[in-house]
Amino acid sequence: MDAKLTLSFNQEVVTKAKKYAADNNISLSRLIEHLLTQVTSTQYKSLEDFPVADWVNMVAEGEVEYKRAPKTSRKSNKDEFFSSKK
Repeated sequence: MDAKLTLSFNQEVVTKAKKYAADNNISLSRLIEHLLTQVTSTQYKSLEDFPVADWVNMVAEGEVEYKRAPKTSRKSNKDEFFSSKK
């Protein structure tokens, strides 16, 4: 049995969600229901524990290694920018 629920969202989020739902041939209500089912199907301590997407786990290989680029000065960034415009 379905229950009615009133929610408030940012208008931009609503617009994007409606487009996503339409593109995937699903109602906005069923999309929200699916997302809430995913969130509540496992005991997450916080939203940060919730996985970004299942496919990330499926395609991930090994440990993630983040590499930082060496820090550059504002002057060198500016010089690089202007030299690229020539």
